[in-house]
Amino acid sequence: MLSQVVQDALNDQINTEFYSSYNYLAMSAYCERVNFRGCANWLRAQSQEEYMHGMKLYNFLVARNGRVVLRDIKAPLADYVCLPQVFEQALDQELDVSRRIDALYELAFREKAFAALVELQWFIAEQVEEERTARDIVAKFALVKDDPSAMLDLDRELGTRIAAGPAEAPAEGPAG
Repeated sequence: MLSQVVQDALNDQINTEFYSSYNYLAMSAYCERVNFRGCANWLRAQSQEEYMHGMKLYNFLVARNGRVVLRDIKAPLADYVCLPQVFEQALDQELDVSRRIDALYELAFREKAFAALVELQWFIAEQVEEERTARDIVAKFALVKDDPSAMLDLDRELGTRIAAGPAEAPAEGPAG
């Protein structure tokens, strides 16, 4: 059984992942509205991935006989000054999630929640990829600046992303 402090922290992270999903979906809606459908596609796929991250932690907590507590999700921004600002916010969000995962890992270590440590190692590696990808996109927007044809090329590139598969289901125990 996970200690209450670890369960609380896991629930906080589940809610953070669901907020991230909701925020990316709002970013996608903004991109749709300003006719950058490739960017919208990338952000929608990212929203689905963040939802799966939340479900991965949800399933872990359920498998450890923990109590899942879902909280209100605050409304994300609906408007941005410019398209690059969307991806700058995405990078900031990923950096924040990385800090939260690191703190959660440190807590699980102090609490000797070894199964949680193993689960969180996946998230640590995932965040390295998430940060790198967001940083690369921000750098590309900085490179193209206001060049319309370069912006369209970048939008086309981001539109090729395909969403990942569904979240893992809880492990089944032995029959009988």
